Amino acid sequence: MKLNKKRLIYPTLLAALAILGAGCSTLPRAASSTVTPVPLVTQALGMVGEGRLVPQEYVNLSFNTGGTIAEVLVEEGGQVQPGQVIARLDQRDQYASSVANAELELVNARQALNDLEENSEVNTAGAAKNLADAREAVRQANHRLENMISGSRQTDIDSASATLVLLRDELEQARKDFEPYENKSEDNLVRATLLSKLAEAQQRYDDAVRLLNNLEGNASEIDMAVAEASLSLAEAQLALAEQEYEKVKDGPNPDDLASTQARLRAAETALAAAQVAFDDTELKAPFAGLIAQLNLKTGEQIAPGQPAALLADFSGWIVETQDLTEIEVPRVNVGTEVRLTFDALPDLELAGVVESIGDIYVEKFGDVTYTVRIRLAESDPRLRWGMTAIAHFEGSNGP
Repeated sequence: MKLNKKRLIYPTLLAALAILGAGCSTLPRAASSTVTPVPLVTQALGMVGEGRLVPQEYVNLSFNTGGTIAEVLVEEGGQVQPGQVIARLDQRDQYASSVANAELELVNARQALNDLEENSEVNTAGAAKNLADAREAVRQANHRLENMISGSRQTDIDSASATLVLLRDELEQARKDFEPYENKSEDNLVRATLLSKLAEAQQRYDDAVRLLNNLEGNASEIDMAVAEASLSLAEAQLALAEQEYEKVKDGPNPDDLASTQARLRAAETALAAAQVAFDDTELKAPFAGLIAQLNLKTGEQIAPGQPAALLADFSGWIVETQDLTEIEVPRVNVGTEVRLTFDALPDLELAGVVESIGDIYVEKFGDVTYTVRIRLAESDPRLRWGMTAIAHFEGSNGP
C-alpha cells in the first residue's frame, strides 16, 4: 500500500518534537547542569505531490462513421506520421460516388448562376433595343397620322417624289436584267436571283407610290383607320417594351437570382458533407507517434466512436499530479522547477518544470484538488506509461 509522502512530513516532524519535549520533562535535572534548549525547525519544507507518468501527447482514435473494416494498414507498436492512414472502411467507393455527384451538381449550379447573370446582360440590351424600336415606331405612326390629318409639308412631298423616281429607275433596271432569263428554267440560279431582286424593287416602288399619294392627296377613311390602328398598335407595343425593360434593367429577376443562389449554396453544402463522409471512411493519425494499442481487424464491424487505436507520442513525458489542494496550488507557478522520483525506480531522479495548472477542480476525500502538469526535462529508457512519480516542488514555501 502506497503512502502519501507529503502527508507524512509535517506529522512526523511534530511527533518527533513532541517525544523530544516529553523526554526532557521526565529526566531529573542536575542542580549544577545547564539546560541548552533544542532549537525548533524553522526552515520551510518544499511541497510534494504524487502523480502518474503519461506520454507528452496521446489520443484514443475512432471512426466517425460505422461500417466494415476493409483495410488495416499499420501494426500495433508501429510508428506513424501525421496524416498517415491507419485503417479504411469498405464504404469508401460508395462515398466517393456521392462526392462525384455533389461535384457535378456544384458545377451545374455555378453554370446556372453564370448563365443567369450573362443572359441578364443580353436580355437588358435586347430590351433596351426593343424599347428604342418601339418608340421610333410610335413616332413614325404618329407622324403618318398627323400628315393625313393636317396635310404634308412640301419638302416631304418633294423627297417622296425624288425617291419614287429613283425607285422607278431601279425597277426598270431590274426588269431589263430579268428579261433575258425570263424563259429559263425555274431551277436556274441566276433567274431566281434576278427574280428576287425584281420583286424587291417592285415592293419598294409600290411603297413609294403609296407614300407619295398619301402626301399629295387627302387620305381616305380606310387609310385614316389604318393609320390610327397602326398608332394604337405601336403605342401598345411601346408599353410592353417599357414593362419588359423595367423588369430586366437592374439585372436578373430577383426571384430567379435567389433561387439560383440557393441552389448553389445547397450544392456547396452537399459537397462539403459528402467530402466529410468520404474522409470519415479513413482513420488517420493526427500527429506522429506510436500505435500503443490497436483494436481493428479486417472484416469486423465497427461502430461510430468505438475505440479503434491508441496513439501516443513517447518522445517526451508528462507527470500529472492530482492531489495538490486549493491551499497548495497558489504556491505553484508555471515554470516552477520540480525534482521527480519514481516508486519503481528508486535510484532515478529527473528534473522537470511545471507546464500548466488546471482551472477545473476535483473534490477528493474532502479536499479540493487541481491537476498540475509537469514536463520532464530529461528522460530514461526505463520509464513506462502509468508509473507513479513523486514531484518535489523546488522553491515552494510552506504555510
